[in-house]
Amino acid sequence: MRRPPSTVSRLVGRATALVVLVGLSGCSGQTQREAEPLPDPGVTQVQPGAPGEPARELAADARVGTPGWNHDDLAFVQMMVPHHQQALEMAALAQTRASSPDVLGLARRIEAAQGPEIVLMAGWLAEQGVDVPAPGDAPSAWDHAAHGHTGMAGVLTPEQMTELAAADGEDFDRLFLEGMIAHHEGAVEMALDVLSAGRDQRVLELADDVSAGQSAEIVRLQRVLAGL
Repeated sequence: MRRPPSTVSRLVGRATALVVLVGLSGCSGQTQREAEPLPDPGVTQVQPGAPGEPARELAADARVGTPGWNHDDLAFVQMMVPHHQQALEMAALAQTRASSPDVLGLARRIEAAQGPEIVLMAGWLAEQGVDVPAPGDAPSAWDHAAHGHTGMAGVLTPEQMTELAAADGEDFDRLFLEGMIAHHEGAVEMALDVLSAGRDQRVLELADDVSAGQSAEIVRLQRVLAGL
């Protein structure tokens, strides 16, 4: 029986709707967006300092962070959208197939974290005027390995996803945990890559969140797997 769309599903749907706004190629249409309107002159911007350093107050029209973005930023976001989408597909399977309450709880945490991140990433891509991956796209279609970047790490193959969908109970729990650990490890690898080479402040903040959040979640996944 198909379950009614979750809040996360509706969020993903909103992200998908952004695809129709975009017409340029992911690697060739990388022109910067039009100049933004000037900020309200009465607003003071605050730029966080580096670790151990105080924040700085900036003028209203000052640019915060490193200006612009590069292909490393683009590659990370375009690959991470389908990467997250596959994690949501795995989490959705758990709702009817998991036997462990811990597995079900982890699946719900993954939905709650990665659904909103998809919306943020799709919005960033649309702002830059490049293609937004859509649910149902093969993750390999967005792999930037051919452009000199680390490939999309940790995604399950179609065969692995078929095996997961066919499993139930304890068999599903084990496959889910093993697959999600590899999935998260791949996301952390991709995040660390862009943290060393990217330029866009929002992308770097997202990558930092992905690295920290999914590293912590790997520990929880491994703990539940060890207890099966």
